Amino acid sequence: MNFFSDIILMLDSSVRLAVPILLAALAGLYSERSGIVDIGLEGKMLGAAFAAAAVAAVTGSPWLGLLAAIAVSSFMAMIHAIASINMRGNQIISGVALNFLALGATVFVGHSWFKRGGSTPNLSTEARFSPIELPFAEQLGGIPIVGEIYEQLISGHNLIVYVAFLAVPVTAWVLFRTRFGLRLRAVGENPKALDTAGISVTRLRYQALIIGGILCGLAGAYLSTGQGASFSDNMTAGRGFIALAALIFAKWKPVPVLWTCLLFGVLSAAQIRLQGVEFPLIGEVPVQAIQALPYILTVILLAGFIGRSVAPKAVGQPYIKER
Repeated sequence: MNFFSDIILMLDSSVRLAVPILLAALAGLYSERSGIVDIGLEGKMLGAAFAAAAVAAVTGSPWLGLLAAIAVSSFMAMIHAIASINMRGNQIISGVALNFLALGATVFVGHSWFKRGGSTPNLSTEARFSPIELPFAEQLGGIPIVGEIYEQLISGHNLIVYVAFLAVPVTAWVLFRTRFGLRLRAVGENPKALDTAGISVTRLRYQALIIGGILCGLAGAYLSTGQGASFSDNMTAGRGFIALAALIFAKWKPVPVLWTCLLFGVLSAAQIRLQGVEFPLIGEVPVQAIQALPYILTVILLAGFIGRSVAPKAVGQPYIKER
């Protein structure tokens, strides 16, 4: 039973670690399904994480922090939209510029406001999103296996975790069961045909990027006010790029995106538990090598098991309306 409890605890950690990657991957899914490459997921998450922690630290409200995170992320998404859609600029360069902007601006503004080397003050319990205990979780916790799964794995997460997992079926429904989703997928495959039918390519791509901005705002707010209790320099630590890798691995489909992000969550949780462990024959592995394990395995999986992944045909191509 101790072994089972350890597995449950690791899976619980995996869920928490997978959430920001899942939200960012879904944001990228909307963007790239509309034909816009979104390398700037990392920057939008980072900007949102700083905004959420800074506003929550000043006001004491995680909800105001969340609104600030969504506002900052959406503003950055609009910068990317103007550069990519209206000005027909290189979408990759625009996204990389957003990443550099967020990396530098968060540290500069954080140091200017709080004088803590770019970090924000530690948040009180009231200024963070607290865990939610689902009905009867404590009472059912004594039941072997089922009760333990319900109490420790399903219950006890904060609101953004549940929103992230709910966003997966909602995204699947929107993309494959609604008129908006049909048009969004069409604009990523053949924008000219959609334009000929009288549907605005520009408006659809803007809508996709706004949705992506909201999701990245949730991801950033989770990092600094849900999973963590403050903002620190470069706290996203490459999660935006891992989200892009998950998106490619899942072939731009929402449910496979969920499983891919959970896989990375499991790898991340495993590397935490493997630190300091003595291995047969080789002894204790350096911490740096253990910390690199999720990224190394992600590259291996992408290189060896992804198969042929076909992106939307019009992704990365600015649309020029014929006159």
